[in-house]
Amino acid sequence: MKEYKVESLIYYSKLTLDSKHIANDSKKEIQEKLDEYAAKGYRFTTSTSTNFGSAIYIHMYFEKDI
Repeated sequence: MKEYKVESLIYYSKLTLDSKHIANDSKKEIQEKLDEYAAKGYRFTTSTSTNFGSAIYIHMYFEKDI
């Protein structure tokens, strides 16, 4: 049997000349979430992302055997 978790992160676009600012700014938080779930025995399975207005929603899916 498996247990599943979903973690959602939201990032907002800002006025800048750096077109990759969301990717650069989100790396640390995403890595922290990966480490947090790995410490609890979860495996990262997949992710999805959507945008709405000036926000980007990232959904990270984890699973572990129970």
